[in-house]
Amino acid sequence: MADEKKETVVAEKKPAKKAVKKEEVVKAEAVEAKDDKKAPVQEAKKVVFAAASAHDYEVVFDPHITEKSMALLQNANKVTVKVADKANKTEIKESFQRLYQVKVVDVKVVNQRAKEKSRGGRFKGSVSGYKKAIITLAAGSAVDLFKE
Repeated sequence: MADEKKETVVAEKKPAKKAVKKEEVVKAEAVEAKDDKKAPVQEAKKVVFAAASAHDYEVVFDPHITEKSMALLQNANKVTVKVADKANKTEIKESFQRLYQVKVVDVKVVNQRAKEKSRGGRFKGSVSGYKKAIITLAAGSAVDLFKE
């Protein structure tokens, strides 16, 4: 009898409510089987991100489109974008997730240095440097960079 009382006490306790972060989890409804028996509740995790803010547009600028970046996009599900010079990996990840509503797995950052150019051997100029991020998306995610 003592065991039964302990079990009922444990069953009556409710789990503590945690603060909702940027991501919300949506539970799927129970699915009925063909033989009229109810199947156990299956949880489908759908990630929902917050709306993009003005700061997100200051961190992630535009896609960096080259032959290599297009090959990465098609073959390895990686997107290459130009980012702010002072942005770090976590800031880039969060901003990209909010802007494009996709799950980001990994972020690699490259500082592209400025290059000196000459035109006709007489006129000197320079191509400014920038920072770019190679963002790996989760399996099953895709981003359309060429929206019309």
